[in-house]
Amino acid sequence: MSAELCGCVDVTWPTTQSVVYWLVLSWAETKRISKRRIALHLRKAVIRLVALLGLLAVALGATGNGQSGTIKGYVIDSACTFTKNLKKPISPQCAVACAKAGSPLVILSDDGTIYWPIDDAVPSSSQNAKLLPFAGQKVTATGKMFERGGSHALVIDKIEPLPSSK
Repeated sequence: MSAELCGCVDVTWPTTQSVVYWLVLSWAETKRISKRRIALHLRKAVIRLVALLGLLAVALGATGNGQSGTIKGYVIDSACTFTKNLKKPISPQCAVACAKAGSPLVILSDDGTIYWPIDDAVPSSSQNAKLLPFAGQKVTATGKMFERGGSHALVIDKIEPLPSSK
């Protein structure tokens, strides 16, 4: 049986913080640097580390953009989606009328996520012509999905209506 287990030896392990301070302070004493300057250098190092981790998080959050995916939802005009908080279009005729009046059509997925149809060409063009035949209908759309700042977009490769579930 070891001495530590029987209680004969009192061993206290230093914390990581105390080890770091011991190393820094012993280094500072050899360099004759004040504790205030050390604190300033440590503060700057922490700020740089936080900034670096923030940039890393942004970079990792941007990965996955442009990956293929499929969504199911209603083709609805964006104004009704936001102002009336609709879960599905009032009618196909209403969605078509709003789209012809200039309201961009979007795909409102089953979980409430709004997908803006976009073009991957530059300069980009409106996608209403591609969605107009499906206005007011539930569809399955496949393509490249993007997310930025809480907004979702889809470059539509294929879109087809879902069969009616009446």
